[in-house]
Amino acid sequence: MPWFLYLIECADGSVYTGIAIDVQARFDKHVSGTGARYTRSRKPLHVLASFELADRSSASRAEYFVKRLTAVEKRALAAGARTLESVVPVPVQAEVEADEADNV
Repeated sequence: MPWFLYLIECADGSVYTGIAIDVQARFDKHVSGTGARYTRSRKPLHVLASFELADRSSASRAEYFVKRLTAVEKRALAAGARTLESVVPVPVQAEVEADEADNV
């Protein structure tokens, strides 16, 4: 089942990062005040972008790295000036498997 990484623009100019299976339902929770504590005090305005990932593990990993970006960098990601792949490093295991495939 796919998971999504999403970015929400907040009224104070910050950009919230989260993961969910259903982005619209999760955004509605943020708007109603039953989402994350962060968005309760910063009033979410709209979803800037969402990115589909294969599973929860991949989404959580991407969230970890995207949360470390500044609001400006998150907006660049949302606008397409950066790719998610440029933010999230390739897992070491994937690199090992790619090297093994090249050596066959």
